Amino acid sequence: MTGTRDFEGMGALVTGGASGIGAAVTAMLLERGARVAVLDRETSGAPAGALAVEADVTDDAAVRAAVDRAAAELGALHTVVSNAGIGSIGTVEDNDDEEWGRVLDINVLGMVRTARHALPHLRRAAADRPGAVSITQTCSIAATAGLPQRALYSASKGAVLSLTLAMAADHVREGIRVNCVNPGTADTPWIGRLLGSAEDPAAERAALDARQPMGRLVSADEVAAAIVYLASPAAASVTGTALAVDGGMQGLRLRPAGS
Repeated sequence: MTGTRDFEGMGALVTGGASGIGAAVTAMLLERGARVAVLDRETSGAPAGALAVEADVTDDAAVRAAVDRAAAELGALHTVVSNAGIGSIGTVEDNDDEEWGRVLDINVLGMVRTARHALPHLRRAAADRPGAVSITQTCSIAATAGLPQRALYSASKGAVLSLTLAMAADHVREGIRVNCVNPGTADTPWIGRLLGSAEDPAAERAALDARQPMGRLVSADEVAAAIVYLASPAAASVTGTALAVDGGMQGLRLRPAGS
């Protein structure tokens, strides 16, 4: 898609857009002609050319102010990429109520707050650009596959998947498409920190690589490309969809190598 300018004249907001998948999405949107605002707690890593707006997705008033500022400075808001989120490790016994509340507040309610305050702007944009207005949410393979040591994280992403479908039904007649992307294990800063804290980082990396049929982690750019497609006018008839970018992890059942 290099050289494509299909987002020309469109305003986009990316939460968690200063690192990892969010930064990759931001860079692709800018390259394809969008005016982009990054909403993040720490915006120093935001790609050059993006409007940096500092806000915490757990703070409703801050999200409202950030979304309104982005829409005003960009001129309009056509697409929202709701990407801000955190990871969590453990079984249901390993995290207390406070940690459950914290992760769900960021991973689920953060998307709710962002959408709540973006929808009035998106409705206005939908009247001018039919099919070009969308919300795309970063979900996970953990929403559809049982992964060990990911109970809390999986519960949060399962909620994101259901939220995506419900929002798609609620807003389809307003001209607002809602989809999500389900990455497999992606090579992001969070995974880097996870590997860094492992007793044997090389062995842990090999195990993460091996559980995806393609035999490697998904890259941030690969996930971003799927998000940008769903957000683009090319996906004008796509809503209520979860697009897996997981190296075959969800759908393939391979025989052991050599058998």
